[in-house]
Amino acid sequence: MVFHNLLSKLVVQPLRRNLLRPALTSQCAVCRSWPATQVCASCISRFSQPVFRCTGCALALPQSLFPDTATSKATRCAVCIKKAPPLDETRAALEYAYPWSQLITRYKFGDQPGWAPFFAEQMLAAPGVKQVFEALHSADFIVPIPLSPERLQLRGFNQAWELARALARQSCTAGVADAGLLLRVRHTRAQTELQRHARLENVKDAFQVEPLRAASLKGRRIILVDDVMTSGASVYTAAQTLRAAGASHITAVVLARTPLP
Repeated sequence: MVFHNLLSKLVVQPLRRNLLRPALTSQCAVCRSWPATQVCASCISRFSQPVFRCTGCALALPQSLFPDTATSKATRCAVCIKKAPPLDETRAALEYAYPWSQLITRYKFGDQPGWAPFFAEQMLAAPGVKQVFEALHSADFIVPIPLSPERLQLRGFNQAWELARALARQSCTAGVADAGLLLRVRHTRAQTELQRHARLENVKDAFQVEPLRAASLKGRRIILVDDVMTSGASVYTAAQTLRAAGASHITAVVLARTPLP
């Protein structure tokens, strides 16, 4: 009897959970409608309305100033006009708010890299991001923000790399997703643990171009990918590193942008 119970716990119950898993994934993760993709079309439409954003830092600009987001020209906020970020432009697909913040947390910290293709679809459907890939159809590299070996071991995968790979597969750009071009050479505290003013100092000198490949960046066009942009410290520092190595054009593309508090 003891052996039978042990066998059930080790074999039968896990097997039953595995058999049920495909069915459970067809529920919408937001409204729980059935059947659906990971997030149903209704929820995507409801929670991903177009937002007019600064092309320098991707923060949302007042909607009252730009009533027609489809035809409004690219512009920058006062901060980016005063001091331009160290890249050519930044685009974000979604606001880091409900339900995307919870779903990204599930993807990033819940060992669920399978969300990457779905998130890449949402990125490519967003007007600003779509324009980037159309304009940079001849981009040379799609580069993810790298994790330190310590954090990669802890998390099990690099969420930015999974997004970069999915974007490369789904887009028409000729750019190659490359996780070995930009390295993280210094382990840092998690940015979420720090106040906004301390984040830039935290990632100072944290990135380096792979020395044997530095020459391949000369004059190249780069799409830099990350999952969430809050202060911009990681993206800006990575862009400075790529620019110093000779990259001629750098566009940051992020899944979600944290709004100002």
